[in-house]
Amino acid sequence: MDILDEVYKVLKSDPFIAAEVGNRIKYYEYPATGDITGPIIVLEEVGAEMPGDYADGQWLTEDYMVHIEVWVQGAGGRKKRDAIARQIRNIMWEKLGFSQVASMDPEWDKDTNTYRDARRYRGKAYREDFDAL
Repeated sequence: MDILDEVYKVLKSDPFIAAEVGNRIKYYEYPATGDITGPIIVLEEVGAEMPGDYADGQWLTEDYMVHIEVWVQGAGGRKKRDAIARQIRNIMWEKLGFSQVASMDPEWDKDTNTYRDARRYRGKAYREDFDAL
């Protein structure tokens, strides 16, 4: 499974995220501070998937960790950043079963009035070849 594609799909399909972020969901592509035209979500994998959940000498699931950042610039940016980050947390849990396992302190760049939130989510999915085991 391409976990970033899965996360991208569930985020894009959410009406709130679609309205607030539109097509500004990127893989590994961080904006230059001060060069943001609307809220941006950046997705990254944190390491390769790991085998998990064993039975009868076989690993059954793949364990994933995903890093997701929200960048918002301008007036009202802090509240908008927080609302988007909360919605992402809800989507990750409700749609993928991924829980938030880490976060950094929310940031604000005074010079550019840019707000940033970064969180990590962890979850698992059955192997793609599970039915053939």
